[in-house]
Amino acid sequence: MQLENRTAIITGGAGSLGLATARLFLEEGARVVLVDRDEALLEEARASLDKERVLCIAADVSLEADTRRYVAACLSRFGSIDILFSNAGNFGEVRPIAEYSDAVFDAVLAVHVKGAYLAAKHASPHMREGGSIVITSSVAATRGDAGVYAYITAKHAQTGLMRCLAKELAPRGIRVNTIHPGPLDNAFQRDVEAGIGRELGIDGGEMFDRLIPLGRHGSVGEVARSVLYLASDAASFTTGTMLMVDGGMSI
Repeated sequence: MQLENRTAIITGGAGSLGLATARLFLEEGARVVLVDRDEALLEEARASLDKERVLCIAADVSLEADTRRYVAACLSRFGSIDILFSNAGNFGEVRPIAEYSDAVFDAVLAVHVKGAYLAAKHASPHMREGGSIVITSSVAATRGDAGVYAYITAKHAQTGLMRCLAKELAPRGIRVNTIHPGPLDNAFQRDVEAGIGRELGIDGGEMFDRLIPLGRHGSVGEVARSVLYLASDAASFTTGTMLMVDGGMSI
């Protein structure tokens, strides 16, 4: 029971990685607040989880008012915050720079970067000593690919945010790290691969498998276990780091 009597906020909580992490946190004794914009998916998640230890909040992580609201709801229900898993994300599109949509670029940075910033801004003042913030970045934060302007820019930006937070919050014993999944076998990644495949005229899934030294996509369960490590006391001396869970793709 690595997280017994601890409270975790998970944004993007109704998606595959958020929900897999929530289930694992619950198994380890945590109380969990799931935050997601998709109310239907949140309702499905609520129905499958321990209602005594789970709170579901529909919110847009890019809006300050919504962020204040889900933080306040967490404190009202559970009284404390120990873990913030800033996991909400969107992909955008794959286009040449001259054709890239400004609106799409702004929307992707709003969720990944401003969303993580607002979550830390409003949750960290209430976090207990020894807490943990984990931000879902990506192997994309270690590379550049033509056409993936919003997503890759956002993922690089999250690592800068993480490093600033790690410096500021260290005196309170709060650790801040980013986790960097490679391609996962989930709907989000399949959408990414479909977009890249259309733009390049290839099979996006096969392309990624060739780029991964372990030769396969990862599972959300594998990444969730790595998030648990960063959230738990097992990582008590780990802060300001980029944990790669990418099958070697960043080598």
